[in-house]
Amino acid sequence: MAWGKQKEQAPPSTIRQLLPLIITLVILGAVAWVGYQIYLSLGKIQAQARRRMGDNVTFTKDGMRVNVQGIEAESYLDRTQSWVVKAWELGSGSSPNENDEAARRKRNVLTKPKPGESHH
Repeated sequence: MAWGKQKEQAPPSTIRQLLPLIITLVILGAVAWVGYQIYLSLGKIQAQARRRMGDNVTFTKDGMRVNVQGIEAESYLDRTQSWVVKAWELGSGSSPNENDEAARRKRNVLTKPKPGESHH
């Protein structure tokens, strides 16, 4: 019975057993190297951006925060309120000269300081 006999195979060599491990380590090493190069590049880009933008930009975990230099909160608020007043006057359909009292009342509503708040 020739079909019942099986050939005895030699056990796999040590190199054949370690070959999948070596391939896996090489692939993981290549991925780690690429990740490290990306990390270094991002650090250089961040340092260059910080150097060019000065202290007006702060990098946080959520992104980046830009500080406006030279504008105080009160002057910014005054400018934005003046635009709101102008838009309100233009939207009312009458010119400020025709209805000065109504325009003055609207302006007082928008620019009236809150209790306990100083306007200066």
